[in-house]
Amino acid sequence: MSPENEKKKAGFAGKMAAEAEKTNLELEPILEARHVTKQFPASGGRTLKACNDINLTVYRGRTLGIVGESGCGKSTFVKMIVQMFQPTEGEILFDGKDITKLKGEELRQSRKKIQMVFQDPAAAFSPKMKIIDIITEPLMNFKLIKRSEREAKAKELLRMVELPEDFVYRYPHNMSGGQRQRVGIARALALEPEIIVCDEATSALDVSVQDRIIELLVKLQKEKGISFVFICHDMALVQSFAHQLAVMYLGNIVEVLPGNQVAHNAQHPYTQAMLGAIFSTHMDFDKKIESIESEAPSPVDAPPGCPFQNRCDRCKEICRREKPVLKEIEEGHQVACHLF
Repeated sequence: MSPENEKKKAGFAGKMAAEAEKTNLELEPILEARHVTKQFPASGGRTLKACNDINLTVYRGRTLGIVGESGCGKSTFVKMIVQMFQPTEGEILFDGKDITKLKGEELRQSRKKIQMVFQDPAAAFSPKMKIIDIITEPLMNFKLIKRSEREAKAKELLRMVELPEDFVYRYPHNMSGGQRQRVGIARALALEPEIIVCDEATSALDVSVQDRIIELLVKLQKEKGISFVFICHDMALVQSFAHQLAVMYLGNIVEVLPGNQVAHNAQHPYTQAMLGAIFSTHMDFDKKIESIESEAPSPVDAPPGCPFQNRCDRCKEICRREKPVLKEIEEGHQVACHLF
């Protein structure tokens, strides 16, 4: 990562910290996941628990970042938020109403308020559809505009994501990855949602393009008051702009803390290990980059007790017997670890 990009990320972190300090008393929950569990049947009559008793809150006009290794349950969780999956247990409250109980037209109408930007825009778009059709399809489906209004609305949305208006009649394959991702954001914005879920929305992009996409999301959030749920593998990236960060491991939330405190106040051994594995041009090159030893166990064969026990160098006997619960160790900071 170049020093210039690191400076940008540090700048984002500073801005987010200032905003968090300024608006700390104005936080308003918009979405709450309460004891959400998602299970899938596995071979041999076993059960795969992809998400295990998840409790998280998304605040209005704020960004919740969710990080963790592949297979930890991040994507499964956000697919329940956008109602692509139904939770096995628990409830998801949007403006105080449990959206997991909605059916029919009420469910369809609720989807306008929570939209999603997918990881791979090339796979999310039909190659036969022009950009004008991709962006305005949600509006046409809900009969919010007439066919004669499509071009004007598409151009308006393209301007919003800082793309030229003449892109309306292009096809996705005639655009770069960063441009396609902006189109994905424009489509998500079309219905004027209150929450936008970004599922690894920058992972396939060059670092310089990632920065521009993040700058755009921060700008849109300030202008429109949108809440973002941003899932990512890149701890350095997500902590630079997320107001709140949740760390997932093997289907469990192991730590939740303000984004601007991650670098100096992370407490869970897994979060600390992830931070220790970050490469930076400003790091001490005499210090060894630490890696997390061994592999995470399969969620089908999750051990009793702490899910991180087999990879933790601070594991105690109680960790093998009892699963730690998520508890608040200071305001806005929760950790699931027997060390606390």
